[in-house]
Amino acid sequence: MISRKLMGAVLIALVAAPGCGKKKEQATRVETFPVRVETASRRTLEETLILVGSLKAKDEATLFSRVPGKLKENLVKEGDIVLKDQPVALVERDEVGVRFEPAPVPSTLNGVVGRVYLDRGANVTLNTPIALVADLSEVVAQAEAPERYAGRVKPGQEVRVRIEAYPDRAFPGRVSRVSPVVDPATRSAYMEVRLDNSSGQLRSGMFANLSVVVAFKAGVVAVPVTAVTDGSGPSVFVVKDGKALKREVSEGLKTETHVEVKGVEPGEQVVTFGLYGLKDGSAVEILSSAEGQKNP
Repeated sequence: MISRKLMGAVLIALVAAPGCGKKKEQATRVETFPVRVETASRRTLEETLILVGSLKAKDEATLFSRVPGKLKENLVKEGDIVLKDQPVALVERDEVGVRFEPAPVPSTLNGVVGRVYLDRGANVTLNTPIALVADLSEVVAQAEAPERYAGRVKPGQEVRVRIEAYPDRAFPGRVSRVSPVVDPATRSAYMEVRLDNSSGQLRSGMFANLSVVVAFKAGVVAVPVTAVTDGSGPSVFVVKDGKALKREVSEGLKTETHVEVKGVEPGEQVVTFGLYGLKDGSAVEILSSAEGQKNP
């Protein structure tokens, strides 16, 4: 007969065996890192400088009377198109005992009437504005480039201008002028971007957001910025055969979402999520995008 001691030892072994299996399984799971990956690919990257500014007409002129007196009549209203030398108002000279023909106030350029400042009968001096005329066939986006970026903004660079009135559209233009000096008060350099306005949608005084393309590269190998770690130097983890292999890379042009890298080939999968604790040669389990979002 089996002794009671031997029987007890057998029972303990039977009970302990499943527990040992679970511990081994748990240990195996701990050694496998859940990760999310993206594929390195060739992309066109742009580095942009975001500035705020405002629009003004290509040319604007505030018109004044050449003689003092009273405004006899406005000959135009806001929105009217006028030609150079076309009268926009008549001023009656105010001299007792003398009669003069009403003096015209001519436009000094071709454009559209933006403002009519006075009502009939208003007093007029040589410094009283009568009307504002603007040439809106082309508009200028004005902005200030901070001193640390002023050297990177140059005439000819592509610019995309967004206007609050048209949030779903970007108006293309190019830098037309950059001041060679930095304003000591604002520590910035004045710049202009010319925009075609043949559609007539843009108006002087509108608020503008300018995206200035200061660097551009096409067809470069790029990975998400979240894939690059920086310990002793920039590196990524490339997944092959269920393992994460650490790869040193050199970085190039960088945007908010992607960075140019050398050391990775197009089509290789790089880890973008689950980098904490990951080591060269670590076993990994690739998660779906949904799983990665549930387990940040």
